[in-house]
Amino acid sequence: MTTKSQPETLGFQAEVKQLLHLVTHSLYGNKEIFLRELISNASDANDKLRFEALSDNALYGNDGELKIWVDFDEDAKTITVKDNGIGMSREEIIEHLGTIAKSGTREFLSNLTGDEKKDSNLIGQFGVGFYSAFTVADKVTVQSKRAGMKADQGVMWESDGTGEYSIKNVDRSERGTEITLHVKDDAKEFLNRWKLESVIKKYSDHILWPVVMKTEVFPESEGDDNEKPEKKEPKIEDKVVNSAKALWTKSKSDITDEEYKELYKHVSHDFDEPLLWSHNKVEGKLQYTSLLYIPKHAPFDLYMREGQHGLKLYVQRVFIMDDAKQLLPMYLRFVRGIVDSNDLPLNVSREILQSSKVINNIKSGIVKRVLDMLAKLAESDSDKYQEFWKQFGNVLKEGTAEDYANKDKIAKLLRFATTHDDKEDQLTSFDDYISRMREGQDAIYYITAENFLAAKNSPHLEIFRKKGIEVLLLSDRVDEWLVANLTEYEGKQLKSVAKGELNVGELEDAAEKESQKQAEKDFESVIKQVQEVLKEKAKEVRITHRLTDSPACLVMGETDLSAQMQRIMQQAGAALPESKPTLELNPEHPLIVKLKDEQDDERFAEWSNILFDQAMLAEGGKLDDAASFVKRLNKMLLELV
Repeated sequence: MTTKSQPETLGFQAEVKQLLHLVTHSLYGNKEIFLRELISNASDANDKLRFEALSDNALYGNDGELKIWVDFDEDAKTITVKDNGIGMSREEIIEHLGTIAKSGTREFLSNLTGDEKKDSNLIGQFGVGFYSAFTVADKVTVQSKRAGMKADQGVMWESDGTGEYSIKNVDRSERGTEITLHVKDDAKEFLNRWKLESVIKKYSDHILWPVVMKTEVFPESEGDDNEKPEKKEPKIEDKVVNSAKALWTKSKSDITDEEYKELYKHVSHDFDEPLLWSHNKVEGKLQYTSLLYIPKHAPFDLYMREGQHGLKLYVQRVFIMDDAKQLLPMYLRFVRGIVDSNDLPLNVSREILQSSKVINNIKSGIVKRVLDMLAKLAESDSDKYQEFWKQFGNVLKEGTAEDYANKDKIAKLLRFATTHDDKEDQLTSFDDYISRMREGQDAIYYITAENFLAAKNSPHLEIFRKKGIEVLLLSDRVDEWLVANLTEYEGKQLKSVAKGELNVGELEDAAEKESQKQAEKDFESVIKQVQEVLKEKAKEVRITHRLTDSPACLVMGETDLSAQMQRIMQQAGAALPESKPTLELNPEHPLIVKLKDEQDDERFAEWSNILFDQAMLAEGGKLDDAASFVKRLNKMLLELV
């Protein structure tokens, strides 16, 4: 074990090295943010102590009044932020300050562009607040002792923000954490009481704990009017700089937009402003206050379902939990905010939360509030809703499978790309689609594919384009689960254009139906011959009613997995039920007419296999024997030369 006189030198985790290099090169556009982040971390430490002390009051020791202190020394060029919260052990300091213990770290770094303005936004979204200290300091010293530990178990951590840091055990009588910043020459403006106070009031006025600074207080002079007053030295007293009141407990009319935005940055550790928010107080049988925020940008761990998400839970303004997942379903994991309840016991635990009827009722109310927020936004500001949809649309789609009770509300919020404008932007709602449906159309048609271009150019769309029937172009991976769980909307069935036999009902006239029957009769022998050739590949071969330009396409059975779903499951290593597609041939295409006239059985077989493989490729599929396809195709091309 390292002694107090022998500090141990350790290297930063590789990701931290990269991050610190960016931070020390002034990626934070606004340097004063460092104080907000350090005070926010100190506030979290106080919250955690208060929560742990609910079950172990001895953790307070002789110091039960939780505060945050900010101090500076102009001569020594230092700024100090101190709390008497939970503190950290040696292992916790190495974990939290030597590594980035968050999922999504590598994704964050892979998104860095080299553009300072863009990258500073990325850092803000990722939330690496402690490291912002290096924007104003060329050395940072951290001293800490965890609540409940002995005085000789204090720890000192120090680094200049480059490749290494030192750590050693020190004697520390008081619990909590003290961070000392050795200020750079270009950040001397912060070695000023007025500057520090103004930054605290600007960013941290809403912090629940008192933020204290030492200030000079001059006592009143004593003496007779005819005598010279006695000159007294000023006293140094603690002055509370912030309001130290839970913002969410105030009336909405008493809170400014700026205060709402700053509280969001505190609870989310996001450097950007929120897209929108909702502050609501519920009274009656159940009493709680919620302040819910929708971010502008998706965090990098959004699709890591095991990542941190949830709301901050308070009970009677006592912090209970930092990420109460029980208050939000997974498909709303992007929501940030605070819930403060009067109906939960102060000693509430995770187990109680999971089975509490009160929690379920609060969760139901929060979900309704969030969905109503989004519905109002979609109706009142479509451009702003598009900003939301681009960031969180895929996650919201998960709700159709996860939240049956709110499936209709979620469906109303969904947006899609369609053949109406053939653009990749997902702009069309189900209501928009229904408003454009052709007379006699009784279903909402869609196609799923690996990407937008594959969906847009699918041969299955040919008859729909010819008849002017709009089709939803679904190319997000989650879309397969969406259509599996959302089978209708407002009484209109959702139908895949690539599954089952095509039936567009009244949109097909009598002449077309008669022509199809005649084609089936004319090509009956060809169909039987192709079926024999492809019996190992195709379940059935038939004349198509859905193609106008392509020679062939593959169709899955009505109850079979779609081709896209099969690909997704294969990539996940899942075992698939055996199923073969149906090959549909276009009797009006010159290649199919030529196939009908082909007398050579070997050439007929070669052409049949080529048509099947081409149809597979057009679906975005992968050939089991690509070499044989290339060989057949080359042979056919040579015959044409």
